[in-house]
Amino acid sequence: MNINEQQKRTLLNKDKESIIGPLGKFMSYVKLHALLILTFLGVTIGVLLGFSLRSAHLSNETIMLISFPGDLLMRMLKMLVLPLIVSSLITGVAVLDPKASGKIGLYAISYYLLTTILAAILGIILVVTIKPGDKETKSIVGEGTAKSTTTTQDALMDLIRNIFPENLMQATIQQGQTYYTFESTQSIIKSNSSQADLANVTVKKKWNFKYNDNTNILGIITFCVAFGMIISSMGRKAEILLHLFLVLNEITMKLVKIIMWYAPFGILFLVTGKILEIDDMGNTARKLGLYMITVILGLMIHCFFTLCLLYFAITRKNPFKFYYGCLQAVITGFGTSSSSATLPVTFRCLEENLKIDSRVTRFVLPVGSTINMDGTALYEAVAPIFIAQLNDRSLTFVEYIIISLTATVASIGAASIPSAGLVTMVIVLQSVGLPVKDISLIFAVDFFLDRIRTAVNILGDSIGAGIVDHLCKNELKQQGQEDIENQFDHDHDI
Repeated sequence: MNINEQQKRTLLNKDKESIIGPLGKFMSYVKLHALLILTFLGVTIGVLLGFSLRSAHLSNETIMLISFPGDLLMRMLKMLVLPLIVSSLITGVAVLDPKASGKIGLYAISYYLLTTILAAILGIILVVTIKPGDKETKSIVGEGTAKSTTTTQDALMDLIRNIFPENLMQATIQQGQTYYTFESTQSIIKSNSSQADLANVTVKKKWNFKYNDNTNILGIITFCVAFGMIISSMGRKAEILLHLFLVLNEITMKLVKIIMWYAPFGILFLVTGKILEIDDMGNTARKLGLYMITVILGLMIHCFFTLCLLYFAITRKNPFKFYYGCLQAVITGFGTSSSSATLPVTFRCLEENLKIDSRVTRFVLPVGSTINMDGTALYEAVAPIFIAQLNDRSLTFVEYIIISLTATVASIGAASIPSAGLVTMVIVLQSVGLPVKDISLIFAVDFFLDRIRTAVNILGDSIGAGIVDHLCKNELKQQGQEDIENQFDHDHDI
């Protein structure tokens, strides 16, 4: 009897498990990936809501109110970028011995240059093959109106100046940019004839350097890397200071976890507001549809072929599993359109989901989010050739090489130059003598393309961290896998 009852209970338990099992697995999956699901829903609902409300022709004030929750999210994320970069870079460099840090830096920079050049070359091949621009397109989209007095030389020199800021505190809120003023002087030339005296007007171009409200990320990175190297070389003398930055990094990441639960709500209204701000989306898309397809196709090929092939060839691991681990950062980047603002989320995805060594992420991600812009390089290679096609200008093979190289340089400097979209594109256009005014023609569709570029940039940074982690695994193991906090606790106990 007891045996029969036990058999019945066993059968009932199996029946319950068969019924509750799939539901329980689903609920555990939802609980484990709640933030990812909510973030995806936030973007999806934001897009649908934005397009559905366009027919209501809302006022600018109403759109501003709708965008307000998204504006708060951007403010919170940007608030954490500076303490995160400072703490992660200083600790990341300081806890590594010179040999390991040198190897990580060499691999990271090599990866950045390789993928950026490959992206620029891919963009050139696609735009030359598809030919999205022609005379008829120019007659439809009209003439450009953009103006710029900045030269390629000025932009490159501003990049170098910003790498070495003269005031570290100023670099946290401002960065420099060259501009020109024109002064005219008038002199009277005496005439010996009966005619009136002649006036000679001389116009002088005067060089000036001003500071704009925009964080000088490159300057801060330069200082933090040097600061971390000095801490590493000082050994035990600098342990207290290193411990301070380690605690700061931990506090910042805890704040990131709190903000992440607000992110889906903020992204929803951020995307909705941006869609509502576009004046004539349908007409603009029809005019520049083939150009948009060219850029998007290039970004997708770079993302799902170039980066995947590179990751698999080096690590022999499935790149799509890696992509899945950093999916939340990619979606957040699409919503915020800023790889720097998404940096806290990228740290969290790589360290918690993909288990990338924090010593690698602390060095690779801050630098990568500033100088590794694969999507931007591809965009800045496609756009100038598109403008050349609009103006019926044939480019030589040498000019294509110049465009690929300048697009690479321009993408590296994009984060350190104010009005980056305008100024960095000017570098590429002026390098081959194309009209700067036509930049305004492609800005009309930049809202959507910029978000896809940002997502690709984040994936490129993440793949780079994964590759560097794989290549430097032996060096990191030799140095020891224990956390630096435990080492300090042990030393203090002694």
